[in-house]
Amino acid sequence: MSYSTSPFLALLTSDEPETALTELVKLVGESLHADRCFLYVRHPAAGQGKIAFCWCRDATIPNVIQKDWQDDVTSLPEEDPLFRAALHDQPSVYVDDVETAPHPVLNREFEAKTFGHRALIHGHITETGKLWGILQPCLFGQPRTWTEADRAFFEPLLPALVEPIQRWVRVAFPKG
Repeated sequence: MSYSTSPFLALLTSDEPETALTELVKLVGESLHADRCFLYVRHPAAGQGKIAFCWCRDATIPNVIQKDWQDDVTSLPEEDPLFRAALHDQPSVYVDDVETAPHPVLNREFEAKTFGHRALIHGHITETGKLWGILQPCLFGQPRTWTEADRAFFEPLLPALVEPIQRWVRVAFPKG
């Protein structure tokens, strides 16, 4: 399968980052034939983030949007090796099967309890070593082999997300 990222990248130039990010999450989920796709956004200086955007294929898939910003540099990096890798500006992680992935890659118990997915991409959105977000398409109930075409489609989107996330955070993050 071949994908074109051009329409997605054009979408990200919108003056409305909330609309653009909402649509992008949906389109990525649909393009990768995922069951769910969400975008975790961060304010790196505050050490806080939240799942702000989520698309689900249907109503049987849990929507994981978080209303409140949460500290994410306390216990989360210890519990979640994928998040720790993102914080340390490591490459994105493609997990074909949560149930067989080795422990250094992920914490199976944490993934099952927190998200319930079976296969996922943990897409790290970083700029100059700072984590601004995580784009995570996933599947439930079955493994998935992420192909080179999937990677070639997905990876160019990540750096393009930094600027709209920064614009959205400037508006959405609580002042004070």
